Amino acid sequence: MKKMLFIVNPRSGREQVKTRLLEILDLFSREGYQVQVHITQSPKDATVIAREYGAEYDLVVCSGGDGTLNEVISGLIGLESPPLLGYIPAGSTNDYASSLRIPRDMMEAAENAVTGNPFSIDIGQFSKNQHFVYIAAFGAFTEVSYQTSQDKKNILGHQAYILEGVKSLAALKTYPMRVEWEDQVLEEEFVFGMVTNTISVGGFKGLVTQSVALNDGEFEVLLIRRPRTPLDLSNIISYMFLKEEQNDYVFKFKAKELKFTAQAPVDWVLDGEFGGSRQEVEIVNLKEKMKILVQPPKPEPENKGFLYTKIEKIVEK
Repeated sequence: MKKMLFIVNPRSGREQVKTRLLEILDLFSREGYQVQVHITQSPKDATVIAREYGAEYDLVVCSGGDGTLNEVISGLIGLESPPLLGYIPAGSTNDYASSLRIPRDMMEAAENAVTGNPFSIDIGQFSKNQHFVYIAAFGAFTEVSYQTSQDKKNILGHQAYILEGVKSLAALKTYPMRVEWEDQVLEEEFVFGMVTNTISVGGFKGLVTQSVALNDGEFEVLLIRRPRTPLDLSNIISYMFLKEEQNDYVFKFKAKELKFTAQAPVDWVLDGEFGGSRQEVEIVNLKEKMKILVQPPKPEPENKGFLYTKIEKIVEK
């Protein structure tokens, strides 16, 4: 019988996993798995459990938010031969699950976690001893991720980030910083920066407008320099959320490795959780470092009949 380690964060999202746990375990058993369940007890608990016991199992499945996924991957990534990973998203925003097209329905996601196809994903290495799955960020709004209470996240979902973020606009802080990547150097006073491997950030799919592949060995980078007037700030927000014309205050590029050097320690957020305060940060893309189970692509119709062709033409118009 195949062995599974099922790591569950019962506090994530609206705590719906509590009401579906027996149903999920029944599904896993029917798929031929002997399941060991671990309920997380404290922050980083999932990392410790995944690191110490992950190698003993054929499959590790985790249920929780993006932060829980980060903890589990951070534990598995150091293993010589990490097991396959399944994911049942149960957080407030589930940004990375959205990028992977993992079903939002909990039971569909549970089925995908045991029957899906292995897909290799890039992982971000943050200053050698930490990792992130889909985003490392600093500056405006980032503190909202770890300062917003779990209860408020459960009630409001990703709107909680917006509500708390609006409060911080009046105290917009700048970060004098030198950013190096490949043969490029950029020195500015930034108010926000993010290094991502996702199509969704904070529940918004329009913030990362570059073409995104989760296994190409490259990050999508966005940096915003300090606005000089309220109109500049308004234009930045319009550009970010309304996709208006190019803005001189916004820098976008791709990179495999980056180095950030600040004049003073800067708080970073990794996958929605506090990642520490650092003056110097090196970020490296670990290409296709982990394998996660995702839904198989839908097959294309072999023979396109008249009706199918007609629908295609209507869609094109």
